[in-house]
Amino acid sequence: MSEGAYQRLWESSHVTLQELLDREQPLLEPVPERERQSFQYKVASLYLRYLGLLRRFDTIYDQMVQPQKRRLLRRLLDCVAGRVLELKDELVRVDLSESHCLDHVLQDLKLTPADLEVSIPKYFLLEQSTAIRERGQMLAEILSRMGPVSSQEDLPGMHRTEAIILVQKAERARQGRLRATFMKEIQKEEERDRKIREDGQRKFSQDQAALTVQKVWKGYLQRKRTQQDRRTEMEFIGMLPPPSQVEHLDIMSQACLGDDIRRHRQREKEEEFQAAMEKAHSFLRETEGPDMKEKMKEQICQWFIECHALTGRFPDYPDESLGGSYLIFADKTPEQVRMELEMQVQESKKKEQEKSKEKEKDQKEKDKKRKKKGKKEKAKKREADVMLKVLPSKFTPAISAGHVEYLNLWKNRQESVHPSQNFDSETLREEKRKELEQEIRVQVDELMRQELRNLRLAVDKEEERPLKPPKKKPGKKTGKKKEKDLTPDRSVDSLYRELVVFGLLKKSETVALKDYIGDCLYLGSTLTLANKLPMPSLFDIRQNMALYAVLRLGSPDIHAMAPLIRSLLLVGPSGMGKKMLVKAVCTETGANLFDLSPGNLLGKYPGKTGAQMIVHMVFKVARLLQPSVIWIGNAEKNFYKKVPKEERQMDPKRIKKDLTKAMKLLVPGDRVMLIGTTAQPQLAELKGLCRVYERILLMPRPDYASRYVLWKRMIEAQGFQVTQSLDISALAKVSDGYTPGHILQAIQSVLNERRLLQVAKRPLVASEFLGYLAKLDPVYREEEESLKDWYFKTPLGKKSMKLSKDQLEAEEAKLAKEKKKRK
Repeated sequence: MSEGAYQRLWESSHVTLQELLDREQPLLEPVPERERQSFQYKVASLYLRYLGLLRRFDTIYDQMVQPQKRRLLRRLLDCVAGRVLELKDELVRVDLSESHCLDHVLQDLKLTPADLEVSIPKYFLLEQSTAIRERGQMLAEILSRMGPVSSQEDLPGMHRTEAIILVQKAERARQGRLRATFMKEIQKEEERDRKIREDGQRKFSQDQAALTVQKVWKGYLQRKRTQQDRRTEMEFIGMLPPPSQVEHLDIMSQACLGDDIRRHRQREKEEEFQAAMEKAHSFLRETEGPDMKEKMKEQICQWFIECHALTGRFPDYPDESLGGSYLIFADKTPEQVRMELEMQVQESKKKEQEKSKEKEKDQKEKDKKRKKKGKKEKAKKREADVMLKVLPSKFTPAISAGHVEYLNLWKNRQESVHPSQNFDSETLREEKRKELEQEIRVQVDELMRQELRNLRLAVDKEEERPLKPPKKKPGKKTGKKKEKDLTPDRSVDSLYRELVVFGLLKKSETVALKDYIGDCLYLGSTLTLANKLPMPSLFDIRQNMALYAVLRLGSPDIHAMAPLIRSLLLVGPSGMGKKMLVKAVCTETGANLFDLSPGNLLGKYPGKTGAQMIVHMVFKVARLLQPSVIWIGNAEKNFYKKVPKEERQMDPKRIKKDLTKAMKLLVPGDRVMLIGTTAQPQLAELKGLCRVYERILLMPRPDYASRYVLWKRMIEAQGFQVTQSLDISALAKVSDGYTPGHILQAIQSVLNERRLLQVAKRPLVASEFLGYLAKLDPVYREEEESLKDWYFKTPLGKKSMKLSKDQLEAEEAKLAKEKKKRK
């Protein structure tokens, strides 16, 4: 795409953005409980439109070259991503579920399931590639020093006699296979000779023989043509992949090369812009700075004189935290200051009179008011519970401001003025002039505060009036809890090395989130109408990980303002890909991976203070080198109801208290996330587990659509072409109850190098995988039902069950009324 194409995409995106901003306001109005479904539909449609906008802004920001436009696009991209996260929270609050059935909304908006995919901004990794590379080199260096020692420990020992016996067994098996192959060939030759002798007895004339050959040959040619025509048709309509991927790969490589060239141009233009900013700042400081300073001094001195003339005393100078002298010229004039002072005096007199009257009335009517208040409060609470509305957004004002800036600066700008995508010098000077004005204003404020003190002493003979600090409301604690630093004298590098040596900080494997394969639930709305609770699909799990973890950890601006989520718990049978998702989050955000699993802490930092030191060091390094992911495998062990005898020596609950305290200290801006994984949450104490893990994602067995996609893509990933001889649909049906891990094991066992060489002569068939699947134990229905029962005991699960029961009762009541009317 050319620069003009991206410019047109930007223009159309702002048209969509204006429509979305217009739709935001009606959602702030309260809606009755009976309109929950229509309210959910409005929020869902807004959520899907913002998802599409996020995808567009990511594409434009990644390829736009002009540096000033990129700054505006970056703000809009972060704000739209934050708004998506806010709307996701609203959907959870309305649906009372972590997964949502949006198939009917997709159909109405004429969107495809691909539009549900959450776009991960490319700048997450591109802009911190240098830091990630340096951190990776440091980690590799530390691991290389300690690698040989740990690898020798892992090697199992074997006696010489056992090794000889093992080699003999392998050799005898090889010879047996060779003999069996030789005997098969002999049998085939004997069968061939027998058929030749039988056919020799039949005799054809020359014409009959020619006709027979012609029939066979023409039939073969026609079948080949029909097969080729059918395949061409299926390829044309997209039902079959093209036979050769070479052309597709060439096109993709050319597109990637074009993207890299544009990114290189971005870096060049950014360097030019940075140099121009420094020059413009120094030029304006020299030429316009002195005049600005003198003008500000004159204005403030004039304000002092006018205030003294009107009120009889000099005014209080605004505090620097409130904006300093900018507040004076932005909001106040001397007349307004006088009016405010007079109003304050009148209000204080009125308040004193009202207080005396109120005291008398309160003594007489205390009992009556208490009863009335109690009734009113109960009624208000009921109304509040019933009413639904979208909470005010932190990102919408910033989105609106960015949209206005685009309309004022860039909408009607002629691109022919800057065909090479250079920066706009006039806009740059205006921005730098504002920055210089703020810098000079701070200096002028310091000088004028001293001038005000001198004026008060000289004219009013009054010392400086100390500003009264704001009164603290009783019962409310302000400020952030401070954590005691147990390692004040240690550097970050030394702590980092120690955590690597002890195995608490690990190198994460490179896994993309898109590699977690799964399809969305297409019949969610149908199941809901049939009063059946739809379970989340693998697509929903991938989407939630992108929203809850990747978008928040990827950008400090998004994390600081988005709804705070500090921890996730992935619950599901083994083989569902829980560890893979943790690694994918680290890969997509460039995060460090810390391992606090109970099995990994065995024998490390013993004693009571050891657990405190582990948690302190991990969270300290995680904050300083953010983004960071703290993973706890077998998370239920930290909250055991009763510790098993065989695990008492491990003491899995040793970090429970310190972990709970450390999680409470995480605030917006700390890009640290705790992710726990468990297959047996029933063994844990529910309250403690839900107190530490804010969001719980249930991962049930994959449905038919996800199994179909899993089989197809995993077979293609092994280098095999899926043909019509391989019935993927049959495999998806037969593998009901098996996890993605089971399917991957079966595919890797069957599709080895030897089988790849035989594909041309012997195509793949579904029956080849059944033997390996039969050896594996599936996830039985009892195990899945046990996990579902546990989930519906969690806070969100309880609310979801209550809502479904209420809806069922309401429908039954409607049906009963209709029956009565008919009678």
